[in-house]
Amino acid sequence: MIKKDNYNKQILQELSQHGRIANTELAEKIGLSPSACLRRVQELENSGIIRGYRAILDSELLGNGFIAYVTVGLGEHTKGSQDAFERAIANADEVTECHNVTGSFEYILRVETSNLKTYKTFHTDILGTLPQVSTITTHVVMDSPKDQRA
Repeated sequence: MIKKDNYNKQILQELSQHGRIANTELAEKIGLSPSACLRRVQELENSGIIRGYRAILDSELLGNGFIAYVTVGLGEHTKGSQDAFERAIANADEVTECHNVTGSFEYILRVETSNLKTYKTFHTDILGTLPQVSTITTHVVMDSPKDQRA
């Protein structure tokens, strides 16, 4: 089991904001020797707490100026229906996140397209053709004053 101490908390906080920070700089910021810091980072990686490092992309600069969260309800509440829906969504490039949730619908999707017209095409030609889908509700993102996805 990994220690839940202040050093590990600081390491995780720093790496979540600056994943490419050099080990020597990280060690200096949190007050450990570089070797002790590296050992802790490796333990956090090996334990699975740190699952990876990635680039955070600017959707708008990539041409995706339309972002929406879409709630999807399924007609049947079966494992087979969920599996079929998840397989179909896995192939949809517009869907950047898919979460199975509890409540009045089964899924929340983060959908990114270039504009409203291309979203309508996704809504109609992808979601609208899936036999498992019974309800679709779209919530358009107007601004994201806090977004800590990494």
